[in-house]
Amino acid sequence: MHNLKEDLHNNKFEFKNVKSSIMMIRIFIVSKTYCKLMKWITREHAKVDRIACPWLIKNFIDKDAEFLFVSAHKVIEMSKEQNAIPFDIPNVELGHHGEECSFDAILKKYELYKKEPVLLELAKIVRGADTPNRSLTPYSEGLAALAGGFSIISKDDYDNMAKQFYVYDALYAFCKSNDNNKGKLLTSRH
Repeated sequence: MHNLKEDLHNNKFEFKNVKSSIMMIRIFIVSKTYCKLMKWITREHAKVDRIACPWLIKNFIDKDAEFLFVSAHKVIEMSKEQNAIPFDIPNVELGHHGEECSFDAILKKYELYKKEPVLLELAKIVRGADTPNRSLTPYSEGLAALAGGFSIISKDDYDNMAKQFYVYDALYAFCKSNDNNKGKLLTSRH
């Protein structure tokens, strides 16, 4: 089985006959255009959700995704100009809805929890850190503090993203560990 996205990026195809060649060329043109235009846009000065979402997107949706951080009042206008998907702003599909944050919205829209159920646990940590419900998990308050600190020491949102991705890699690994191992990981003695 071929990975179409990899084949598209490497321009590597095997054609069995003329009909499949034409179909693959059509897929190639549409997919190449789509891949080049896959941009995401949100408000600048990111802390929790606006860093967690790019981590989720890069790891589970599109490793080549491009992110734009702009003034809040320019997100919708720029999303149209740049053909970018807006997230974590009011009144968009991939924003906060009820008690849930944008990370939850992306997880649901792309059904990432079906392939990787542990993302639901990570989503709960992010939700607690990004909403007033900081006691949602024992880790949410710490994540909120870390995100705030990273926003202070980062030169811009891209630097912040690069620094914080390691935090989400670590939280994801922690969430993936079994409950026995989590208990051991959280003790002061190993």
